[in-house]
Parts: sequence; structure tokens; C-alpha cells
Amino acid sequence: MLKLIFWSLLCINAAVFAYGQGYLGNFKGNEREPARMKNQLNADKLKLAPPPAGAGKAAGAGGETADKVADAPANAADSTPAPAATAAPQAESPAASPAESLATAPAADLVACTLVGNFAAPEARRFEALVAPLAFGKRQTRESLTVPEVTSHIVFIPPQASKEAADRKAAELKELGVSSFFIMNDSSPMKWGISLGVFKSETAAQTLLAALTKQGVVSAKVAARTSQSPRSAYRFRDIEREAKAKLDAIAARFPQQETRSCK
Repeated sequence: MLKLIFWSLLCINAAVFAYGQGYLGNFKGNEREPARMKNQLNADKLKLAPPPAGAGKAAGAGGETADKVADAPANAADSTPAPAATAAPQAESPAASPAESLATAPAADLVACTLVGNFAAPEARRFEALVAPLAFGKRQTRESLTVPEVTSHIVFIPPQASKEAADRKAAELKELGVSSFFIMNDSSPMKWGISLGVFKSETAAQTLLAALTKQGVVSAKVAARTSQSPRSAYRFRDIEREAKAKLDAIAARFPQQETRSCK
């Protein structure tokens, strides 16, 4: 009798153990959630999608829909189409090197070379003071040069062929009542010419010429006398158009000076 009870209990325990381990299958219509998750195919590839617009209005039917999804057969995962592959991001173009950036950058609109004036010393100092705020630095250079400068105007009779010819012309002047003259006998191109007067202004020289013409002196002329004078010119290179406009405005304050292009 005891043996029968022992073997009966042993069989019952074995059956309960096998049922608990699932060796005998499941007899209930609904399995537990962890068990169903283990039986699903490719469960690790499933992704939750965001709820569609208006999902809040269907909140009442949400629980019912969830139950239907939960009761779906395990092979539903196989029939679900795989999500479309996202487009691969475009490869970013490599950053341009500094050298390439400088090569492709548009060249600045610069004035290559501008030369201003032939300034006498006082005007040169005043011009430099006005240009200084533009801060051209090494782009501004000063050049020294000499230019012919009109220093006076002479009323004269052109050079004669010889000293004797000059003396005869001087005698003719005396006969016409002209007493103020001078025979030039130096080695200049005016040698054996006769000077009738030297004036600072051309107007004064022309006045004397008109008076001599009335006296009968028809061969007299007026000419400007020049000498080499030290001057300064200013060269500006690679300056911006805006700076060039400011420079032109300053140069306009010196009407006797010329602004010109250079190399």
C-alpha cells in the first residue's frame, strides 16, 4: 500500500514538473506575454512607430486594438514588410584648404598704380599731412625729381650772327629811342642776343613788348626763363577704389598738381 502511494505521488510530481516546464504543451487559450515574446520570430528587429495623427480620438478603441495585436499569430512578424531603408547621408565634401580658399576668392578691386603731383617743398608737406589719415603705409612712396620751372619772362631780340651784328642792332635801337638794353655775350644759347628787360610776370613783359612795338622795334619777343627745381611726386600702389576716391578729393585741393596712372 505504501509503495503504491509513493509511486503515485512520484508520478504526479513528475507530471506537474513536466507541465511547468512546458514539455506537455499549454492547454490554456491565452499564453503569458513573456512566453509569446520568446516564440516571436525576429522580435529584436521590431521597432515601435510613432502613433498616427488623431490617435487621441481613437483612445477608446485603443485597448481593443492592442488586444487584437496581442492575439495575432506569431508568424505575423514574417508577413510585416521590412521598413524602407533610409537614404544614406550624402558624404560631406572635404573642407577646402586655406590655399585653395585664397585661390578661389575673388580678387579685390584695386587700383594698381597712381602718381600724384610735382610738389614743391611746402606743398609736399601739406599733401603728406592730408594723406596721412588714409594710412597707406608701404603702398605710398615719395619720389624726388627735378622739373623745369618758369622763374621769369624776358623781352629780347634773338641772337645775332656775331658781335658786330649785335652792335649794329644795338645802334638801331638807340636811333628808335630805346636806351635800356643789354647785349648778352655769355656761352648760353642766347649769346649775341639783346635783352630789353626781365620781368617776374608775363603780363609785365607783354606790356613792355607792346610799348617797343609802338616805337618801331619789330623783332622783339617774349620768352619764359626756366630753371631746374627740386620737386616731389607720390606713388600709390594697390589701393582700394574707396581709398582712391578719397585720395582724388585731397589731390583736388592742389589744382596745379596732376593725378595720373603709372606702372
